Amino acid sequence: MASDPQPTTADAEQRWLTPGVRGIGTASFLADVGHEIPTALLPNLLTATLGAPAAALGLIEGIADGLAGVARLAGGAIADDPQRRRAQAVAGYTTTAVLSSLIGAATTVWQVAVLRAGAWAARGLRVPARNALLADIVPASVYGRAYGFERAMDNLGAIVGPLLALGLVGLVGTRTAIALSIIPGLLAALAIVYAIRHAPRAEQRERQPLRIRIRPVLAGRLGRLMVGVSAFEFGNMAATLLILRASELLTPGRDQDRATQLALGLYVAYNVAATVASVPAGRLGDRRGAVLVLVLGVGLFGLAYSGFAAGGSSVMALAPWFVAAGVAIGCVETAEHAVVAALAPVELRGSAFGLLAAVQSFGNLAASAIAGLLWTAVSPRVAFAYLVAWMLLALAGLAAARRAP
Repeated sequence: MASDPQPTTADAEQRWLTPGVRGIGTASFLADVGHEIPTALLPNLLTATLGAPAAALGLIEGIADGLAGVARLAGGAIADDPQRRRAQAVAGYTTTAVLSSLIGAATTVWQVAVLRAGAWAARGLRVPARNALLADIVPASVYGRAYGFERAMDNLGAIVGPLLALGLVGLVGTRTAIALSIIPGLLAALAIVYAIRHAPRAEQRERQPLRIRIRPVLAGRLGRLMVGVSAFEFGNMAATLLILRASELLTPGRDQDRATQLALGLYVAYNVAATVASVPAGRLGDRRGAVLVLVLGVGLFGLAYSGFAAGGSSVMALAPWFVAAGVAIGCVETAEHAVVAALAPVELRGSAFGLLAAVQSFGNLAASAIAGLLWTAVSPRVAFAYLVAWMLLALAGLAAARRAP
C-alpha cells in the first residue's frame, strides 16, 4: 500500500501564509505607512506652522502614548469576544486613519493634541483585536511565522512611511501630505475586512459584560513568562534615543546636519534588520519554541546596549549595534505575540493581548523617561548601563520560566 506523500515546502508555506494572514499583514503595512506620515511631519507642523514650542510636542506625544496604553488594556476586554473583536479591528483602523489625517487641517495646538490623542487611543484599541484575530486564522503550530510576517510588514511600513512623507512634503506641502495619509489608512481598514472574510466563522458565545481580567490571564506558565517580558519592556527604550546617541557620537568632526543624516541612515538599517529578521525568528520559534527566540532577542538587546554605552565615532563602529537591536526587536515582538497566542486561555485571548500591549506601552514609556533622565543628569553610558541591567533581569526571568514545568 502506497504511503501518503510527504508535504512539500510549498504546502507548508501555504498552510500559514493564508489569505487571512496576508490581509492582516497588508493592514499592518498600510496602517504603519498611514500613521508614520503625520508622525514624521508633526514636529514641523507644530513648530514651523503653528509656532508651538518643542515642549508642546513632547506633551502631546506623552499624552497620546499614555492613552494608547490604557486603550490597549481596555481593548483586550472587548477583544475577548470573537465577534466583537472583528468590529473592533475595523473600527480601530478606520478611526485612526480619519483622525490622523485631520491633523493636517488643525489650526491650533489643542486641536492637534485632541486629534493625535484620539488617533492613538483608536490605534491602541485595535491592537489586541488584530492579534487575537490572527490567532483565530492559523493553527498553533505556525503562530511564530504568522506573527513574524505581521511584524515584518509593520516594520516595512515604518520604513516606507517616513520616506513617503519626505516625498509628499516636497510635492504638496506639510498639511496636504498629512491629509493624504488617510488613503493608506483606509486601505488598511479594507485589508482587515478582507482578512475577516477569509477567517473561520466567529464562535457564537453568550455576551459577557466587559471586564478587564488580569489574574486569570496570568495563571500558569504565561504568568511566569510575563515576569521576564515585563523586565524586558522596562528596559526597551524608544529607538529615537538610539538615533540621538548616534548623532552625538558622530558629530565631532562633522556638522550637525551630516551627523543627523548618518544617524537616520543607521535607523533605517535598524528597521530593515527588524523586517528581515521577523519571519525567520517566527520559523525558529515554531520549531524550537518561542521562549528560545525571546531569550535570543533579549540577549541581542543587551549586547547592542553595551555597544552603545561603549560608543564609537564612525558609522562602521555603530552599524553593528543598530543591526543587532533591529534583529532583536524582530525576534522579541514576534515571540511575545506567539507566546501569548499559544499559552493564553482561548476565551481570554483578547485580554491577554491587551495586557501584553499595555505592558509594552507603559514599559517603553518608563524605560525612555528614566534613561533620558540618567542621560541628562549623569551620562549616556550610565543610561545604557541601566538598560543592560534590565536585559539581564529579563534573561533571568525568562530562564526561570523556561525551566519551570
